[in-house]
Amino acid sequence: MTFQELLAFAERHTYLSLALVGLTIAIIYVEIARLFRGYKALRPAELTGLINRDNALVIDLSASNDFEKGHIAGSKSVQPSQFDPENKLLANARELPVVVVCRTGQGSADAAKRLKKAGFTKVFWLDGGIAAWQQADLPLVKGRA
Repeated sequence: MTFQELLAFAERHTYLSLALVGLTIAIIYVEIARLFRGYKALRPAELTGLINRDNALVIDLSASNDFEKGHIAGSKSVQPSQFDPENKLLANARELPVVVVCRTGQGSADAAKRLKKAGFTKVFWLDGGIAAWQQADLPLVKGRA
C-alpha cells in the first residue's frame, strides 16, 4: 500500500480515520501514565519472587470471609474501609516493598496509589488479584492469618 492509497482511504473513511487516531492517542496516554504513576503491577510469579527475595509486606484487602477462604501465605488482612497509609501495620514499612492485593485487582490498584501518595517508596499491586494468583496455580492458605 502506498502513501497515496492510505491518504485516499482516510479521505473516503473520515470517521474511521478519526477513530483510529483517537484510539491511538488514548493508548499512548494510558501507557505513559502507567510509566509515571509510581507504583507497579505485578504478575503472580513476580510477587512470589518479591516475597522470597525482598521480604515484601503483602496487604490483603479482601473481605474477612474471603480472606479466611484463601489468602497468600504471610499476607495481612486489612478491611478496605480501614485501609489507611498511617496504619500501625504500615508505619514501619515505608522503605519495604509493600504489595496490595484484593480479589480482582481493582481495589488494590487504588490502595497502591494512596500508599505512593503517602510517601511509600516501593509500592506494588497484584494485577488480577487473588483470581490471577489462583489461575497461576499458586497455593492459598485458609483461615485467619
